[in-house]
Amino acid sequence: MKISTKGRYALRIMIDLAMNHNGEFISLKDIAIRQEISNKYLEQIIAILNKAGYLETARGSNGGYKLAKKPSEYRIGDILRVTEGDLTLIYCLTEGGDCKRKENCKTHSFWNGLDKVITEYIDGKTLEDLMK
Repeated sequence: MKISTKGRYALRIMIDLAMNHNGEFISLKDIAIRQEISNKYLEQIIAILNKAGYLETARGSNGGYKLAKKPSEYRIGDILRVTEGDLTLIYCLTEGGDCKRKENCKTHSFWNGLDKVITEYIDGKTLEDLMK
């Protein structure tokens, strides 16, 4: 599994919004400057996070973005899944992943165990944890 810049930047954006929260909306420009992400790419990632309901938005001169919930309520795994899609390591472990060798596969339990460890780790961490 390889997390793309989209997933990595989404985490940085969410942490930035959490750490710079003062009750006001934070402008896209300010996030872009602090995180050194182009406005165009930032807009794409913000759109994904907004569609997922992770952000509150406001238009106008005092507009921008802020988290819709407390940092402790955002699991890292959920943010990565929203931006990356399914994080399952191999096809046969995915929902609907039908493998005719599954029952006799000597490596299936290994991949399944590794997938569980990764899932438990990323779902066991929140934005609040990463802020510390």
